[in-house]
Amino acid sequence: MKLVSFNVNGIRAILNKDFDHSFSSFDADIFFIEESKFSEDLHLVFPYQKEGYHTYWTVSKLRKGYSGVAAFAKKEPLSVHYGLKDGKYDEEGRVITLEYEDFYFVGAYVPNSGDGLKRLSFRMEYEKDLREYLKELDKKKPIIYTGDLNVAHNEIDLKNPESNHHNPGFTDEERENFNLLLNEGFKDTFRELHPEEVKYSWWSYRFHAREKGIGWRIDYFIVSERLMNKVKKAEIHNDIFGSDHCPVSLEIDL
Repeated sequence: MKLVSFNVNGIRAILNKDFDHSFSSFDADIFFIEESKFSEDLHLVFPYQKEGYHTYWTVSKLRKGYSGVAAFAKKEPLSVHYGLKDGKYDEEGRVITLEYEDFYFVGAYVPNSGDGLKRLSFRMEYEKDLREYLKELDKKKPIIYTGDLNVAHNEIDLKNPESNHHNPGFTDEERENFNLLLNEGFKDTFRELHPEEVKYSWWSYRFHAREKGIGWRIDYFIVSERLMNKVKKAEIHNDIFGSDHCPVSLEIDL
């Protein structure tokens, strides 16, 4: 199976930037996008549809043009769930879970802690709820968890760790919560396969950061530990443009 995750920073905007070509070139079994920023009525059709794929999406019910995620799956899942337990956080359109016979696919756009860390406490509550949600699912079937997780785990995962130590995405609290997740029996697939490789998945639009190689690795594929030996490839596709992020992919033998 080939799985792809891509924060598109606005589905309508990226449709004008050769997104369909990028989507088709992957020929993914599941293609997940974050930050769709789609805010139309829930009964309308999602702005991007692809023949041969089932489409599932959710949007922010609190703010227009904010957050939003979508999943495109070749094979129809057994069930689809929005948000975490009891639908929590679906008011911000952040999480979709697809259930299959042998695994759960969980795609997420994790809350940013915000300027001045004003949402850090909200983020910490989300992280706790997320761990509990994944642990409960993992008792039933192994997990593939992906998305823009809005954290650079270690210093190797961003260009300037010293100057970003207390900035959103690289606080001690966010990094420790990532550790807590991994300690529950999950693996960061890219880092497991590429322990020393420096590669980024997000760049600021300011100061020509992408051209200068000043980025962060904040987009991930995380799997249950018992799936790690089935992972064939975990890649970051920084040759694909159209967003301030690039796609990440996972190839796994399921």
